[in-house]
Amino acid sequence: MGKVEKSKFFLGLDFGTSGARAAVIDQNKELIWQEKVQFTPVPGSQLATIWREGLFHLLDQIPGELNSQIQAIAIDGTSSTVLLLDSQGNFLMEPLLYNDDRGKEVKHLLSQIAPSDYLVQSATSSLAKLLWYSQQPEFERANYFCHQADWLASLLHGGRPVSDYHNALKLGYDPENLTYPDWLKNAPWFTLLPPVVAPGKAISCLSSSIANAEKFPKNCLVCAGTTDSIAAFLASGATQPGEAVTSLGSTLVLKLLSAKPVTDLASGVYSHRLGNLWLTGGASNTGGAVLQHFFSLEQLRELSPKIHPHQPSGLDYYPLLQPGERFPINDPNLLPKLEPRPADDVTFLQGLLEGLARIEAQGYEKLQKLGATTLTKVFTAGGGAQNLTWQTIRQNLLQVPVQKSVQSEAAYGSACLARSSQSLE
Repeated sequence: MGKVEKSKFFLGLDFGTSGARAAVIDQNKELIWQEKVQFTPVPGSQLATIWREGLFHLLDQIPGELNSQIQAIAIDGTSSTVLLLDSQGNFLMEPLLYNDDRGKEVKHLLSQIAPSDYLVQSATSSLAKLLWYSQQPEFERANYFCHQADWLASLLHGGRPVSDYHNALKLGYDPENLTYPDWLKNAPWFTLLPPVVAPGKAISCLSSSIANAEKFPKNCLVCAGTTDSIAAFLASGATQPGEAVTSLGSTLVLKLLSAKPVTDLASGVYSHRLGNLWLTGGASNTGGAVLQHFFSLEQLRELSPKIHPHQPSGLDYYPLLQPGERFPINDPNLLPKLEPRPADDVTFLQGLLEGLARIEAQGYEKLQKLGATTLTKVFTAGGGAQNLTWQTIRQNLLQVPVQKSVQSEAAYGSACLARSSQSLE
């Protein structure tokens, strides 16, 4: 299990839509223990019950020699997944997930309340979901509106939900001035919104009942959390301005640590505060889903080593499965470019990998043109991080060192966040 003799451990919990993970690290950020639980898809408000059961199931799994020495806990959840609660902290309606777009039904209310240049102007934003809730009869009994991570943390500390400025960004919180803007403060339901603190900041000690039941220290801190994608960034090892994380999953997601924030909402570019730095990025519609459309995982493993990455294929692909791109080119009608297709699969795969790498390079170039710090190093997360041939192609184009992320699990990043709690420094 590792070095259990160390005296201080930190717990991170990562909640997604299909499961949750837990990770315990020591003072040196060494991963000591991890576990996961899968969720069975259920309709309606039962989903929140599943989250709660998953939370306590994971706590129950932690070995006794660890949980008795856990100093702090932090939880990440999916961005813009929200709940409406009564005065006792019980959910009044079904949670609305990150991709729930019923906020489009109240778009007219959104445009009346929020300035047009705010990130909340989206049918899936936290604020859009709040406005949708406000039109339902159950809203009259509401006392709290919060995010998934806020609610789960409140189950541990027993107080009202407290949010962090990562989760609260799509609610309208202003991370530059560290306050809710006046247009939100003047809304009639403003008292429902959670207080917002820095991610990782201690909220309260674990409730005595849970500390006793789970055999945690009575002074174990529950800290403000973050979103799942930022937790994954924290797990990567990137810490300095100019360092970035590329997630090579089904889509291509770029995150660059910058000394100042940059925004281009038309292309989906915005910035999260990260201490005194800013995490800016964008997401392309290209990615691993294109590769797996043409090749099986076994074929990708077999063909990739046969590529000569320092000898360009000469192919000029823009690998999309259907028309439409958002970043680095914002064009809903952009056509895929996958011709000509050579007879040789190795060459075809090389052309796809080169196309993906060019889009990645263009993405970081765009972020820098918008004012972000110059790129110095790229950490790689996601399934594509295992492909060393692709890594070489990318490094040739990016002209900076490219390496795998230190850890790939968001739960590890949340554990690092718990370790960074201001009360523990």
